[in-house]
Amino acid sequence: MSSTGAASAGRLGGDFWRFWAGQTISNLGSSFTIFALPLLVFKLTGSAFNLGLITAVEFLPYLLFGLVLGAWVDRVDRKRMMIATDLARAAVIASIPLLAAFDLLALWWIYAVGFISSVLKICFDAGEFAAIPSLVGTDDLIKANGRIQASYSAAFFLGPLLAGGLLAVLPVQDVLVFDALSFVVSALMLVLVRRSFNAESGREKTMSGLRRDVVSGLRHVFGHPILRNISIMMALINFIYATAQSQLVLFAKERLGADDSQVGFLYSAGSLGIVCLSLAAPLLRKRLSFSRAALGALMLDGMLLMVFASISSYPSAVPVWALATGAGIFFNINTASLRQAIVPNHMLGRIQSISAVLAWSAIPAGSFLGGLAIETTRNVALVYGVIGALVFLTAFAFCFTALGRAEHYLAGEDASAGSKSATAENPR
Repeated sequence: MSSTGAASAGRLGGDFWRFWAGQTISNLGSSFTIFALPLLVFKLTGSAFNLGLITAVEFLPYLLFGLVLGAWVDRVDRKRMMIATDLARAAVIASIPLLAAFDLLALWWIYAVGFISSVLKICFDAGEFAAIPSLVGTDDLIKANGRIQASYSAAFFLGPLLAGGLLAVLPVQDVLVFDALSFVVSALMLVLVRRSFNAESGREKTMSGLRRDVVSGLRHVFGHPILRNISIMMALINFIYATAQSQLVLFAKERLGADDSQVGFLYSAGSLGIVCLSLAAPLLRKRLSFSRAALGALMLDGMLLMVFASISSYPSAVPVWALATGAGIFFNINTASLRQAIVPNHMLGRIQSISAVLAWSAIPAGSFLGGLAIETTRNVALVYGVIGALVFLTAFAFCFTALGRAEHYLAGEDASAGSKSATAENPR
């Protein structure tokens, strides 16, 4: 894949920064929801099982629709689709405080909102992933992804802090209004982006059926050793790690004795760790190979999670959680940039959704079983410790696969770029 015109226009140009600004505001609003929704479920039920269930419901759409939606994103005007998706998400999120105002909010509707929002998010994320290579050059992908991830994490640092303050004067469901408004702002910023998110105009009119597009995407993922191993590894990691994310409220309440504001600050601490490592990603990748940087960060994440599980003091737990979360996302930045560099632009939407489906398909089962494990053992710390050990061992094992020799495969991609791009133009 060659560098786009965005690179010659001055690295991360104006269109990228307009795109970045909209996503930063949207992410700030979403950070309210990610913190408030589990807290709302916990307040209504007080159940680890229900906390696991809301996470499972949010990831179920990836299993049901992810493959088809990703192929569909490659057929439509991605920018217009993302604008429409933002507006739809604003309406869905706003329904919770609206129903609560009339005393009509039910637990099942919270699950429904999580499900519908995830369907819309699949479309938006596939478009966003495909948009970035249209906004910056290939050499700037890690920098651009790092900036986006840093702003995402900065928003998720500030969001729970702001939400925690708002909870002193507002019911938890009313905090979601800010997320709904942020989606509207994101849609407006996308309107201001001049550059197209589709590199090849007109292709969507001549492409084959959705089924064939999905099959060609699957063949591309499973036929490429890097893409295949990333997907398999992330499925395993997400199956293991899902509980650590979905049960953080419970861990903070029961293990650390945290109040609502402290729970929000724990979420913020994790996001602060992501900000630091996201900004450091370009520098670290210049000094370290992909394998050492990405897989090493994931092994560090596992070790830190084991330490986190052994801590019962809230002040001591906060920095450990921050570092563990940052290390995990550092891996994601590197793998996302790697996929964007390898995959032809016209396939980016379906490859992103296929990778997400394969990687995230295990989250509903992992979250559900993790909730059952905590309710069965009555020991949330034990479950977190086992999760940390399994994350470390999984990352270590994949050092002996193609991911441990990623530079070798990337060199092969560069050497045969001409022939591969010619093949990609006519996927079979």
